[in-house]
Amino acid sequence: MIKGKAVYLTAVEKSDLSQLKEWRNNTDFRKNFREYRELNDEMQNIWFDNFVVNDKNTIMFSIKDIANNELLGCCGLCYINWIHRYADLSFYIGKNNLYVDDRYALDAVDSLIKYGFNELCLNKIWTEIYEFDTLKISFLQKYGFKKDGQLRENYFYDGKWWDSIIFSLLRREY
Repeated sequence: MIKGKAVYLTAVEKSDLSQLKEWRNNTDFRKNFREYRELNDEMQNIWFDNFVVNDKNTIMFSIKDIANNELLGCCGLCYINWIHRYADLSFYIGKNNLYVDDRYALDAVDSLIKYGFNELCLNKIWTEIYEFDTLKISFLQKYGFKKDGQLRENYFYDGKWWDSIIFSLLRREY
């Protein structure tokens, strides 16, 4: 368990999957994720088995409220490159359709980044955000992430091509 101020991060359990699937299938959230399809139970179980349990390059956590142990969302470090010491940041707060907020998401991301830099000895934590995801863009910029680049017309959504923006935070910037 990784303890923050308002949340703690703990291993994703099978019992979390139904709620996580419901949040992932929220159309307002799903448009911001790489997995564009509606998830069913089988797909969620395959994700759990292949990535949460068996992929040494993915470390996923359930985000839980310290006050009442309630499941709030999910976060993790994905595509970890153990040689070059970088990982892709993933996070969302599903509870109350928050998606990103300055309490739970901030505490979860802060806890996860501390873990990535201090425990895993990563040098860089990066993420890909679609240009219409202004909530996450603003959040990342306030946190100190820098824009590394832009992949033009990289994502098709709602009948239109959108750019992907790559953000990163280096250990020495943290």
